[in-house]
Amino acid sequence: MTHSDYIHRLISEGEHVHQDFKFEISDARKIAKSISAFANTEGGRLLVGVKDNGKIAGVRSEEEIYMIEAAAQRYCQPPVDIHTYIYKVEGKDVLEVVIDESPQKPVYALDAEERKWAYVRIKDETILASPIHLNIWRHNRTEEKIVVTYTPHEQEVLKLLEQHQPITLNQCQRLSRMKRKQITSLLADFIRFGLVEEVFHDHTFYFRLKEHID
Repeated sequence: MTHSDYIHRLISEGEHVHQDFKFEISDARKIAKSISAFANTEGGRLLVGVKDNGKIAGVRSEEEIYMIEAAAQRYCQPPVDIHTYIYKVEGKDVLEVVIDESPQKPVYALDAEERKWAYVRIKDETILASPIHLNIWRHNRTEEKIVVTYTPHEQEVLKLLEQHQPITLNQCQRLSRMKRKQITSLLADFIRFGLVEEVFHDHTFYFRLKEHID
């Protein structure tokens, strides 16, 4: 397979959970968001020099490669190792940036004020991670065991999910009258235990019982 065939095959897939097109790299901080999202999800690739419609524009300068490296090393915490490959297609350079799934989640992207934000990849979008994601990652990192005791609090939340699903975190907090930290921790544990699943719809995270739960 030639380089051209390889890139055209990738482009034919379109943008999806593991792939994003970038016409150009003009801001290392913005690209750090994409790197964070792929590293926090299942890994993926950026194709730089490709328009959203799949047309090949080509990488304009080597500066873009340096900006991507800065995004991964300077504007991601912890720093992310990336792999870059340049292919000549239609007389233009296309840059493939491969990002592996991180074993150290969350990977944060720093904004202009040096604030840390974690992102996830959902379908073809880069989305700000929810408090539930952060809670799950924190527990996974410490390798704490999950113990579901079905106290009145647990039973109440499961009943709310059954009655109102799908439901947002804010709705669940309001209806349960629990503190934000408590309801976030409960939902995260239910997801880790396989009782509840998180779904993303209309740019909002919702929670519902898994189908195998009566």
